[in-house]
Amino acid sequence: MTVPTKVPDTATQLLGKPHLRDEAIEAWLPLARHLAHRYAGRGEPTDDLVQTATVGLIKAIDRFDPGRGVDFAGYAIPTIIGEIKRHFRDRTWSVRVPRRLQELRLAITEANATLTHSLGRSPTVADVATHLGVTEEDVLEGLEGARAYNATSLSTPISADGSTSLGDTLGGEDSEFELAETRVALGPALATLDEREQQILTLRFYGNLTQSQIADRIGISQMHVSRLLARALTKMRGELREGL
Repeated sequence: MTVPTKVPDTATQLLGKPHLRDEAIEAWLPLARHLAHRYAGRGEPTDDLVQTATVGLIKAIDRFDPGRGVDFAGYAIPTIIGEIKRHFRDRTWSVRVPRRLQELRLAITEANATLTHSLGRSPTVADVATHLGVTEEDVLEGLEGARAYNATSLSTPISADGSTSLGDTLGGEDSEFELAETRVALGPALATLDEREQQILTLRFYGNLTQSQIADRIGISQMHVSRLLARALTKMRGELREGL
């Protein structure tokens, strides 16, 4: 790759001379494209990476100051790479995670590549932590956060014949959860009833017997069953109101 040796000194020199700025951008585009292709294959379209790298190049041209003693390439390369990394950090996460974890994930990825080459094996969590100067807990947190980088579609087939998708395995709304608190309070409320009242309630609501059938079962009149049932329900309502 060949790149030009000169670039207009500062944004001030380019003011009123847009053709010089355009010529500088055009001349250094091979550098931007080269850096963009270094990050290809990581889930982002190459065209998007080239566009992002070009934005970084334009920022470098507009901000470059030769008075700092750095040649343009030495200034432009980290500026372009920084723009590409921000693109990955800010736009490619399926679930938003703290920026610290996004940056840590990138650092862990680079450390894995470096250590695999130098060690001749896959690095351990301890290896990565030592290389980055962080704790093993930080590395594990970064790896956990990296799971948010990609998401799986709910329409993804999970059965051999493709008839079942991931979304089919998700549970629906369960109205029974709304009754859970009431059921918890029901036990103590039921315990306040006497033995006959408990028996009548059990036969009526669990045995699904009519009041006449209950009367025949326990040997009292249907009217008496009705009174006892009403009294038991009134007691329980009062207990449930106090308990909820």
